[in-house]
Amino acid sequence: MDVLINVFVALHIIGIASLLGGFLTQMKAMSEGTARFNPAMLHGALTMLITGVALVGLNQADDQTVNNVKIGIKMAVLVVILALVYVKRDDERVEKPLFGAVGGLTTVNILIATIWT
Repeated sequence: MDVLINVFVALHIIGIASLLGGFLTQMKAMSEGTARFNPAMLHGALTMLITGVALVGLNQADDQTVNNVKIGIKMAVLVVILALVYVKRDDERVEKPLFGAVGGLTTVNILIATIWT
């Protein structure tokens, strides 16, 4: 079970890397007002959602303690990110505040995952 959990943790990290990497590569375009949500950001957010739900299930099946409040907050933040990216995925330009919000919320999600014990 530990190997399976570790595989899903790795996939979860790949998802966050895709989402944050997609944001960071658009930073210059954001300052110019031409940033847009790329497919890597959408796929990263979806990967995070699927692997996160799987991780909760696997950890509960393995009789490990899961902090449901922490997971609920992380999922709520991720759903907001996913909704913003999904709705605006076909737009040629995304407004700076909206694009910045996705980067900020992604960072908040990372901080919740790593700092909240």
